[in-house]
Amino acid sequence: MAENNDINIFVERETYTKDDKEYFTYFIKGNVRGRDIKIGIMPPDIGGYTSLDIVFDKENKLPLVLKPYEIRDEKTKKVTKGNSFAVVSKDEATGKTYECTIKPSRKSDKDLLDMLLK
Repeated sequence: MAENNDINIFVERETYTKDDKEYFTYFIKGNVRGRDIKIGIMPPDIGGYTSLDIVFDKENKLPLVLKPYEIRDEKTKKVTKGNSFAVVSKDEATGKTYECTIKPSRKSDKDLLDMLLK
């Protein structure tokens, strides 16, 4: 299945300070039914924050990339469809592409992202 890169949703990051150390927080801003929303985003595991920092490099905003998937249960023949998510950047100097898988931070963030994508 092809990736859907035609959506106009961006993952953003901003810094915050905790215990005199600077960190990044990642999120998606949007509007659902006239309400401004902010969806928390994170890598699939704690080590993924290093990957996100590498992908973002000097950028603070990158497009959300949808990666559709289908899983077929061979016993029941039931097909489950959905999307996984990533951010991707390209180093203009070297031409290398960097990618990191991401996911909503909480169940409520997943619900909001689903609403935003509809």
